[in-house]
Amino acid sequence: MSPIEHFSHGLLTPVLAYAVSSVGSMLGLLLTARARLTGGREATYWLAGAAVAIGGTGIWTMHFIAMLGFSVPGSVIRYDVPLTVASALLAIVVVGAGLFLASHGGERPSRLIAGGVLTGAGVAGMHYLGMAAMNMSGHVSYDPPVVALSVLIAVAAATAALWFALRVTGALKIGGAALVMGIAVAGMHYTGMASMSVQAHSDMVPVAGAQGIDFLLPLIVGISLVTVGLLLAVVLSPSEKELRSEAEFKERLRRGNAEGAPEVDLFGTPRG
Repeated sequence: MSPIEHFSHGLLTPVLAYAVSSVGSMLGLLLTARARLTGGREATYWLAGAAVAIGGTGIWTMHFIAMLGFSVPGSVIRYDVPLTVASALLAIVVVGAGLFLASHGGERPSRLIAGGVLTGAGVAGMHYLGMAAMNMSGHVSYDPPVVALSVLIAVAAATAALWFALRVTGALKIGGAALVMGIAVAGMHYTGMASMSVQAHSDMVPVAGAQGIDFLLPLIVGISLVTVGLLLAVVLSPSEKELRSEAEFKERLRRGNAEGAPEVDLFGTPRG
């Protein structure tokens, strides 16, 4: 077997990947907090944004940045562009499906577990699809027990992420949960990478595909635009405290109307 380097750029790629994963997770948690407080169609939009933040930035971007540190000495690595893009879309879709499934399950643990299994299996599928997108002059094989372990980690991480997304509130708690999610995502990634072995071919042949560096500029621009856009949506929307106050006022108004009390305005003044 050929030697494999997972940290060919030192600590740069794992540290950067973890930071990006934590930022994406934190943004996703902020968006799901908004979804819990709004409800209806508006909640659907917040959850869709959370799927992009967690699946696209927190998981897939972390995966790709970490892959930039992967190398096989003596072998050139290229990336199949359609498969790489497909892996990104898969991450967003499965995270979105998990969020919607869990969020519409109320307090039922079965919905949370089902969402965690679906999302975890999808994230693992994204990871191995992304690895399959690598083209090199060599034969790639995987250790089945380590692959199974990485899938279990992915399911556990996804379930924990959904639990955080549906229950954690407050800036400090969301920040702490995002750091934990970053560790879980990174752990799944490097466990999956540890399952990989490469037997380089004796004759080096041209390898089709794009270089990893070719993805960097579009990746940086894309992440920046998405992150800034979602952050602006959070900042410009009513705060969590304002949304809670509005929800409490509407509930009091509903109860008052149900009991025949006079209708009041936002300042508590009777109307009419």
